[in-house]
Amino acid sequence: MDLVTIGKIERHFGVRGEFKVRSLSDVPGRLDHLKQVQVLETTGRTIEMTVTHVRRAGSTYIMGLAGVTTPEAAGMLRGGLIQVLRVPASTLSANVYFECDLIGMTVENERGLEVGVLETILEIPENHVFVVRNGTQEVLIPAAKNFVTSVDLARRRMTVRGIDELIEDRHAV
Repeated sequence: MDLVTIGKIERHFGVRGEFKVRSLSDVPGRLDHLKQVQVLETTGRTIEMTVTHVRRAGSTYIMGLAGVTTPEAAGMLRGGLIQVLRVPASTLSANVYFECDLIGMTVENERGLEVGVLETILEIPENHVFVVRNGTQEVLIPAAKNFVTSVDLARRRMTVRGIDELIEDRHAV
């Protein structure tokens, strides 16, 4: 069973066992109509659960799960990850990727020289930024078509351009 993480349980909410969930999905409305989810607890145990309700609350969601009826029970799930079955990548638009497929990918420049490994993706207004690490060196690369020339999911490689100056400038400082 291939799962994708779409949310993180932040903390309990109210007195009926609800909790706040931060969306980790860039698919609009991904959490709105959930029926079944897997919760990956911080202990590493995965539990299949039925969603009783989900509602938007500002930048987060309030969620209820069957069998979770007290703040204490909801608190036990804090830090857990909400996971669902992965939809086939073929259903995504061209040049759209799951973040979990990009993390850990080797990043290289157009000459084939390794820049590093994509460690995390930062969300900033108007854009995402790839954090690429090579040992102690960290490079921030805008997640934009101007910089990313290709993504090869099978080979786990991303090719970028226009960043050589960013790397060289770091050595000059």
